[in-house]
Amino acid sequence: MDINKEIKKLEQVHLEKPEKVFTMYLNTDPSDPDQQGGEWKIHLKNGLNNFESYLKEEDDSDEKRNYWAVKEKVEQFIEENEQNFAKSVVVIATADDTIWFAERFQMPVKSEFYWEETPQLDQLKKMQEDFPKTGIVLTQKEQVKVIDAELGQLKDTQLFELDLDTDDWRQHQGPHRAQASMGSGGAKNSKQDQFQERFEANRYRWYKSLAPKLDKLAKDYGWQQFYLVGDKEELKDLSDNMNKEPKDMVNKNLLDHEEMHIIEEVIQ
Repeated sequence: MDINKEIKKLEQVHLEKPEKVFTMYLNTDPSDPDQQGGEWKIHLKNGLNNFESYLKEEDDSDEKRNYWAVKEKVEQFIEENEQNFAKSVVVIATADDTIWFAERFQMPVKSEFYWEETPQLDQLKKMQEDFPKTGIVLTQKEQVKVIDAELGQLKDTQLFELDLDTDDWRQHQGPHRAQASMGSGGAKNSKQDQFQERFEANRYRWYKSLAPKLDKLAKDYGWQQFYLVGDKEELKDLSDNMNKEPKDMVNKNLLDHEEMHIIEEVIQ
């Protein structure tokens, strides 16, 4: 999903009675003190029923039918996805399915419901502004992980591993657990020392050869900002050789951590 394209498309929506568009921002954040008992279910029920009560007083049976059609789809989406909720749910929908935007996000929202001629996009735009297309590049000696994220969500993962026999970087796409580095344990001390010496002697050259690949990924993903995470000397080597300037350099070893934990640790 390209959120910029989605927002631009939604900005063009202008309907006339009896057609209307439903917009819902639902706070489902389990860490929110106001959500400890799953209060979002009450907010959802009240939000949906408020429009039903209002429409019962109206004479427009076509608008009622449209709302009921949307309500049924929203309730079905909630039922199918509630086991996987994160911090929020955003749904923007019309009865005829010309508009159907339904996403779970790792960013908080204020619960709001609308049934109007145009979608209400302020919170969605604020989320996009707070967390644009973002890259995280993590280094750990001969392994470099790349995370692509947007709106608090993991979009893609790449792992580069240096082949010590050829001095070439091998690229793996998708979720991929990094192997323990020879330089960080798992081998005999002499092997570790030999690797460490070789790594320090060649580090700058090896990272310089990787930098263009990372610049290409940054362009392909359309990153508006990116972070470098790892050993400060390794980060300096990469930063010196990349065209794109990092927003921040974080001196932590997080490469082996789960991707969503990394996103929250580095950005939020």
